[in-house]
Amino acid sequence: MRWVASPPPGAVTRRRAVASTPYEGPPSYPVPPRWGFPNLVWRRPTTVPGTASGAVRAIDRIPVLAQSLSTILWTFVFLALAAAGSEIWRYVLLVQSRDSALSTSVVGFSDAFVVTAGLLTTILSLLPTGLAVWWLLVARHAAAEEAGVEPARPVWQVLVGVLVPVANLPLALSVVGELEHSILRRPRDERPRPSRLVLVWWAAWIVNWVLLAVTIIWRLRPGVQAMADSVVLVALTDLAAAALAVTTALVIRRFSDLLMPLAPERLRTLRVLKVEGAPAPELRNARPAGAAR
Repeated sequence: MRWVASPPPGAVTRRRAVASTPYEGPPSYPVPPRWGFPNLVWRRPTTVPGTASGAVRAIDRIPVLAQSLSTILWTFVFLALAAAGSEIWRYVLLVQSRDSALSTSVVGFSDAFVVTAGLLTTILSLLPTGLAVWWLLVARHAAAEEAGVEPARPVWQVLVGVLVPVANLPLALSVVGELEHSILRRPRDERPRPSRLVLVWWAAWIVNWVLLAVTIIWRLRPGVQAMADSVVLVALTDLAAAALAVTTALVIRRFSDLLMPLAPERLRTLRVLKVEGAPAPELRNARPAGAAR
């Protein structure tokens, strides 16, 4: 047997059907209405204090971070090239010292130049590193928000992939490649295919880390020849660091341009000056009925 429960008669009050009124045209007012939109220029909701959208979105941080990071990276490139030039000058003085005596003032100025440029380059390298990691995390979050998906990796894996030595050699390509994949709105189930610029950046990344490790190990060796070789290795490391900073600035600029919409000042108004190879338009022999003269 199957029991079916139903409400008793009169327990449920039936709602009266509302008769639909016919359409009587657009609304009319006896006097001009005094309501309307405020006479204000359009602004981002985040710039209006006290609103629910007062939090700054991740994509709004990209232009400021990219501009600051680009300036610091190009400053680091200048210092790295100066440090490499000082090491090359020191090596030239070492070669000259085999056959002739050197001036004390020249040697002292060379040593001061090497120490100053090396310290400034080493200290300044910490600032673009921290800002680049910050930009990377913000860009991942912004790309995920724009695409409506979750980031491919958690934050701790990203930090391990770019900061932990040895592990960051292969993982850095995966982290940056996944960011490019997300920015280009490619399907998540598709394997990331890094662009040529990302591959060039990864090559500079590996060369820089390998030269840094070889230089540190080589400077621990005793002997005059090992010291001379260390000067060459330090110069090559500085050049590799400058190349890595240049490619990093280019990658950040490209990714930031892809994330942000085009600015109006970057667009050019196009005009049609001449048409070649197009068929002649068909002329009308009669005027359509109702056309104004």
